[in-house]
Amino acid sequence: MSKVIVAPSLLSGDFNNLSVELTRMQNLGIKYLHFDVMDGHFVKNISFGAPILKSLRPHYDFVMDVHLMISDPLAYVKQFYEAGADIITFHLEAYDHDKIIECLNLIKSFNIKCGLSIKPNTKVEELIPYIDQLDLILVMSVEPGWGGQSFMENSLFKIKFLRDYIDEHKLNCLISVDGGINDQTGTLCKEHGVDVLVAGSYLFNKDDLEQRIILLEGN
Repeated sequence: MSKVIVAPSLLSGDFNNLSVELTRMQNLGIKYLHFDVMDGHFVKNISFGAPILKSLRPHYDFVMDVHLMISDPLAYVKQFYEAGADIITFHLEAYDHDKIIECLNLIKSFNIKCGLSIKPNTKVEELIPYIDQLDLILVMSVEPGWGGQSFMENSLFKIKFLRDYIDEHKLNCLISVDGGINDQTGTLCKEHGVDVLVAGSYLFNKDDLEQRIILLEGN
């Protein structure tokens, strides 16, 4: 298995100790930071908005990987671009076909990377009409909205399907997975062809952080 990208999820961060944790992660070679945005409508939880990202951006060199779990991504893409997003991913379930295309085009107009995410109950085949326009696909392996949930193994089929499709069509699109990721589930995802492991509670506020990163990254 090749080395994967590890993207710590800020949703699990301790904001009382955040600068220490993020500096530690950056010093250990972490390149991505996953930034979950929730509006209380598309998912029941509410998290943080663009001002938090803007406050972090000047202090860290992470690829800011923004995941919009919101009902109307089009209304907020520009805000998150201006706040420093490098990748903006929104949910396929948020829009119909025409609006999905419009949102992808808007993200790309800012010369940043665009992604689509699917919930656990969404068929992976629904991504096919858009896959050649994507830089990243985010497979949710838990119901979005809360950290600390258990990994859903039906996500492995989706990862394998996407890996085969992307390789067969020679596309340049990363496969990311988010939810219930630890050393064991991370290994399963890597075996099925994932590129990015989003992990929250497995990484934040852990004394053995370096070892945990090594286990997730693989060889």
